[in-house]
Amino acid sequence: MQHLWAPWRMAYIGEEPAPGCIFCIKSAEERDAENFIVHRGTHAFVMLNAFPYNSGHLMVAPYRHTAAFAELSRDELGDLMALAQQSLQALAHAYGPHGYNLGMNLGRIAGAGIADHLHLHVVPRWDGDTNFMPVIADTRVLPEALAETYRRLRAAWETLWPT
Repeated sequence: MQHLWAPWRMAYIGEEPAPGCIFCIKSAEERDAENFIVHRGTHAFVMLNAFPYNSGHLMVAPYRHTAAFAELSRDELGDLMALAQQSLQALAHAYGPHGYNLGMNLGRIAGAGIADHLHLHVVPRWDGDTNFMPVIADTRVLPEALAETYRRLRAAWETLWPT
């Protein structure tokens, strides 16, 4: 029998979540690389999911703390969608996935891990990226460390939209 060690997963499955809203806390800090914030817009920002479904799994969230999608302002909604679109382009540039999943889980009953602050998941997908590990072992195999994913996506963003 072979063993797959993924000790970083214990922070997600075995520990109490930190108090406060991770989106509000991380977006207020000025440590984007440490917090894996890939890009900041005017009303929303893009960050890596620390517990991704696939390498390159991004989340786009408004700065304002809200769970109510219907109450987003036009500017917040526009920035959220524009950053989702840019996320697809950055992922295509950096990774060349074959497809994407985009979605929101609004409310705990709908599967939201962080229900109080809405966020849009942008997940790159490849032919053959599903395997038995998530089903049998409740484990995902990720071929790349988060720091490397962050580096690649920041570079893609800077190449596509230089400031």
